[in-house]
Amino acid sequence: MTNPASNFAVNLYAYTFKWTAADAMRHLADRGFAGFELMMYPGHLWPSEVDAAARRDIVKVVEDTGTRIVSFNMPNLDLNIAGGSEEVRAYTLDLIEGFLNLAGDVGAPTIVLGPGKANPLFPLPDEVLRGHFFRALDRLLPVAKKNGVKVLIENMPFGWLPDAKSLLSTIEDYGDDDVGIIYDVTNAYFISEDPCEGLRHLQNRLDLVHFSDTGRKAYRHDPVGAGDMDFSIYPPVLAEVGYSELPVLEVVSRQPQIDDEILASAATLAKLGFKAKAA
Repeated sequence: MTNPASNFAVNLYAYTFKWTAADAMRHLADRGFAGFELMMYPGHLWPSEVDAAARRDIVKVVEDTGTRIVSFNMPNLDLNIAGGSEEVRAYTLDLIEGFLNLAGDVGAPTIVLGPGKANPLFPLPDEVLRGHFFRALDRLLPVAKKNGVKVLIENMPFGWLPDAKSLLSTIEDYGDDDVGIIYDVTNAYFISEDPCEGLRHLQNRLDLVHFSDTGRKAYRHDPVGAGDMDFSIYPPVLAEVGYSELPVLEVVSRQPQIDDEILASAATLAKLGFKAKAA
């Protein structure tokens, strides 16, 4: 019988505080997961802390387990490429360049980037935020391309481009076809966007999709079944838009039973028709 986990990549968010990335990858590969989204976090995976031997160890995990890295992600609440101060933006971009170099060293094909955050009480005008975002891409894309890494922009409730339409139109206005999109259906659901319509709207730029559960009163990335979302609607839409990458489970929990929660989420989704199509 096929392990349902083999149909999914798993984001390592829940393992950042207690595990190194390499150890978390080994641990979850033993449980059958096919791929990983690595989180950039001090003590877990951070460029200044990961020497050449540690970078080789991550590559070795992939080789030994027959898994793969699908993406890098980062603590977007800590960073802001559209921040109001030049110092914050510069510091953020310096860190992301380090992430891109590390991604290239370990063979990560993509990196997830937030579009930046606006002050919810008194936000900068959209044209200012757009300028900061575009200048960030101007700086980061050459580094990404040098490392063979594709930049994916994510819809985030706390970002200044939280919905599919504003995200796509802004990226298209930037005008570089190498910029892709990762769509988090949970983030979309939380802001009352129809995730199925979001997937359809983004289909020509869609590289990855995140899955977890939430309600609409509190922002969560819970195990499947712990929130209000109906996941049965997604497999037909993923097939319709031609999505072929591993779905990424991004369940975030401090619970000691996190392994069981993620495995149960994978099993539930597999029964609903989620299936790996990528080689």
